[in-house]
Amino acid sequence: MTTPAAPEPTRQRVPAAERRDALITAAVHQFAQGGLTGTPVDRIAREVGVAQPYVFSLFPTKRDLFLAAVQRSFEHTADLFERAAAEYDDGQAPADVDDKLQAMGRAYKEMLATDRDRAWLMIQHQAFAACYDEVVRARVRDLFADLMLRAQRLSGVEAERIEEFFRYGMSLNVAAALGVDSLSVESDWVVGHAGAAPAQSARPAHLEDPVGS
Repeated sequence: MTTPAAPEPTRQRVPAAERRDALITAAVHQFAQGGLTGTPVDRIAREVGVAQPYVFSLFPTKRDLFLAAVQRSFEHTADLFERAAAEYDDGQAPADVDDKLQAMGRAYKEMLATDRDRAWLMIQHQAFAACYDEVVRARVRDLFADLMLRAQRLSGVEAERIEEFFRYGMSLNVAAALGVDSLSVESDWVVGHAGAAPAQSARPAHLEDPVGS
């Protein structure tokens, strides 16, 4: 009497919405490193465990996937602002925070400090770097405008403070990308560079002045 073979386990099908979300998450990290032109779609597909044609069934072009990743990064910042404003309303903000806008700025600085793989930071830089593409530029412009208006709505402050808030935020992004604390001209890394010996550029021998001239 033979023992019947055990049935093969059936593979549970992952819903397309879940796959899409996983692809965007992977795209944020991959595009943060390689940018729009330097990131193969196949690399993102392999990270999620799907074939490249499946990616294109959800995102018709690599640019579409890139824009989804960029939008995710702006949504991440918007959610950060929303939480900070809500915590301020609930009395959970630090004692030295005077208003909602300061609470939002504090939350953003903490995010930059704890973004260990720097994906949230670098995907922003990659978004601006890809603005040579007109479609990307238009979408990033819309996302940035939406974020500014949301910050103003949440904080209730005047336009001048919002403009200064975002100027300062952009300087924080550059400083974080450079791995420095600030962009102040009096910062140690700037002063140290100014005191360093200038780099000597190599000059072809045939351009050197002849001896005795």
